[in-house]
Amino acid sequence: QVQLVESGGGLVQPGGSLRLSCAASGFSFSSFSMSWVRQAPGKGLEWVSAINYSGNTKYVEAAKGRFTISRDNGKNMLYLQMNSLQSDDTGVYYCAQGGWTSIETVARRGHGTQVTVSS
Repeated sequence: QVQLVESGGGLVQPGGSLRLSCAASGFSFSSFSMSWVRQAPGKGLEWVSAINYSGNTKYVEAAKGRFTISRDNGKNMLYLQMNSLQSDDTGVYYCAQGGWTSIETVARRGHGTQVTVSS
């Protein structure tokens, strides 16, 4: 079955960096668009970034210039490099299958990894 397992979250000070990873299995990873979505405390799910099978990328406006999504199809891995982190970036980050056009096109997501940006 499809499994998406995130790692790399943690507590970081404002301005710091984190690299999230997602290990995917149970499907033909290289054939799917993949994305990252997040849920801030008390809020709904928010689409953050996506990468298609060709390596084209998209970002929510607030993440442009700070976040970089990437994938390694040989290892079935998805990554999100997050720099210049801000308190508004706090939340649970989920790796998702699909989601190229919007959060409504996410087919499945993992259990998430907590990111807390605080001094």
